[in-house]
Amino acid sequence: MTTECTHLDQIAVLEPAGREGCPECLAAGGTWVHLRSCLVCGQVGCCDSSPAKHASGHFRTTGHPLMRSIEPGEGWGYCFEDEVTLRSAELRGR
Repeated sequence: MTTECTHLDQIAVLEPAGREGCPECLAAGGTWVHLRSCLVCGQVGCCDSSPAKHASGHFRTTGHPLMRSIEPGEGWGYCFEDEVTLRSAELRGR
């Protein structure tokens, strides 16, 4: 496992597609704990503490390795591929 993310060049979308909730949970009548946004395409999904784990499912389906928290006051991200947490400065610097 690396200590740095090797995928920062893939950051294309800093603003999520929406903040109303996890679209897949809303469609299925489910619930979520926290929301995450894909930094490659902007897709919003629920975190791994949520029953459906849509954000990590999005990574497994699409291969998009980068996500960030869109919870108020949080500025961190995560690279699923390199298994490292990203600081807000790394996200803004791209």
